Amino acid sequence: MSRQGTISVETENIFPIIKKFLYSEQEIFLRELVSNATDACTKLKTLAEKGEMKGEIGTLKIEILADKEANTITVKDTGIGMSEEEVDKYINRIAFSGAKEFVEKFKNDSPTGIIGHFGLGFYSAFMVADTVDIITKSYTDAPAVKWSCDGSTSFSFSDADRTERGTDIVLHLNETGKEYLEDGRIEELLTKFCRFMPVEIWFNDKQINATEPLWTKKPADLSQEDYDTFYSELYPMSFQKPLFHIHLNVDYPFNLTGILYFPKIDGRLELRKDKISLYSNRVFVTDSVEGIVPDFLMLLHGVLDSPDIPLNVSRSYLQGDPNVKKISNHITKKVADRLDEMFKNRREELQEKWDDIKLFVTYGMLTDEKFAEKAVKFLLFESTNGAFKSWEEWQESLKTNQTDKDGKLVVLYTSDKDKEHSYIERAKEKGYETLILNTPLDAHLVQQLESKFENVRFARVDSNSIEKLIDKGEAAFSVLSEENKKELSGIFENVADKNRFVLSCEDLSASEAPVLVTQNEFMRRMTEMNAVGGGGMSMFGKMPESYNLILNSNHPLMQKILNEAEAPVKERIAKQAVDLALLGKNLLKGEELTGFIKRSLEILE
Repeated sequence: MSRQGTISVETENIFPIIKKFLYSEQEIFLRELVSNATDACTKLKTLAEKGEMKGEIGTLKIEILADKEANTITVKDTGIGMSEEEVDKYINRIAFSGAKEFVEKFKNDSPTGIIGHFGLGFYSAFMVADTVDIITKSYTDAPAVKWSCDGSTSFSFSDADRTERGTDIVLHLNETGKEYLEDGRIEELLTKFCRFMPVEIWFNDKQINATEPLWTKKPADLSQEDYDTFYSELYPMSFQKPLFHIHLNVDYPFNLTGILYFPKIDGRLELRKDKISLYSNRVFVTDSVEGIVPDFLMLLHGVLDSPDIPLNVSRSYLQGDPNVKKISNHITKKVADRLDEMFKNRREELQEKWDDIKLFVTYGMLTDEKFAEKAVKFLLFESTNGAFKSWEEWQESLKTNQTDKDGKLVVLYTSDKDKEHSYIERAKEKGYETLILNTPLDAHLVQQLESKFENVRFARVDSNSIEKLIDKGEAAFSVLSEENKKELSGIFENVADKNRFVLSCEDLSASEAPVLVTQNEFMRRMTEMNAVGGGGMSMFGKMPESYNLILNSNHPLMQKILNEAEAPVKERIAKQAVDLALLGKNLLKGEELTGFIKRSLEILE
């Protein structure tokens, strides 16, 4: 017996529209067909559990077959199957309201904008096939049936001699679909889209998927080794273990499961947009999460799975979806809560890993206000003395000794404790602590902290003399007269590059260096912020570096220079003092360095 009919739609243009809108994403046809087969198996299992299905379930599985000679791909399942009436209901009637309005609304949308919204997954097969056959037998006593369609709105039904329960979807491939006959291509797509689906998927006598991925299990039943093994399976080319993980399991007010890993993050801010994979009921959605999760979370690795994440829609749709936004906010909260819990209960562990995650925390604070509110409580800083304290603890610890005459707490910091060692030592002689801020984002971070804590000022330890960095308002004693200082300044102006240095003569401690080279805190900070994206500060990135050359009028060397009778000798000593200061800042290079070495040898002779 056979009969023919017409697929029920509200427009005859549905197939051209499907092909047009899905063409650039045609590889998803396999995901859609395997997803449908998975549903068929899951439904059968549910019916059996409820006692509505008689007999043995047997093995529930899905098999993919590629036949190059026949030019076909077949997706076989042992699921619930369909009767002719059910095929007519679920396949022939593409039922959705307002089809004409829908077509009009999406005709200029992105290629993926129409997918999956209205149960068109099966019809994605026509992107790669000229003809599609469904050979199916229901779990009931209904006879087997074969349905065929050539991509038009016409179909045919005929009897089938199938005896086993389940469904075969046979794709007779068109020219563009022939690439999917290659074993490697099929396995690539199955691994990408279907590797965690809950029903066994077989191809070439090999099971492709893990039916019970780690995130579906209870954390109490898992060991650290289980999490590490899963990480290595997700990222086989990563040879470092993650620092720690977060196992997500939320069922209200939305559903969300998954595992996020904290990888080791070096000093570079490298956002990878393919390290977090989004799934919907274990079906792969995307690994391009830009705009879906906050930027700073893209530094993490792992998987997120939620039935509330829409399947088969464009990323722009995902970005505006309210459920996705809720999920994104929740993940941010969970990450902050995990770090806060470590700070409170496992602080030593957090300190040990701080160097590997501080760039992540900093980036999160700068880009996500809600995260910043929580992170400021567990934000850690290490001092050059090796002390680890939270931001709150440092404020309390430093306020007695490092508060200036205006009542501002001055937080000294270094971006390179080796290069700035001499400046750190001078601060230490005063009893001051110097914190280490050495990530590319720290200039932005100190700017943020200064804006939130109005009585706090950050200053890099080499940005001025220590007396000026923390000005206590104490009157300075001067050994030299104003006339002496003017003469001294004239001598140094003759040996220092006027275009590079702003020269000043200050009354510093006699134990301070005779000449200091410093860099203005504001200008240097703006330049550093611009280098990593400062928003409106590009003007600072284009300006040449400028340094302050500070002469310590109270150092004995200055009196010696003034006491020399001959001008060339005065300038020779002054030049040596300037070069020593430049050498200490790693600013003496090329011809100037050669001249300094030659002059030093002459002095030693």
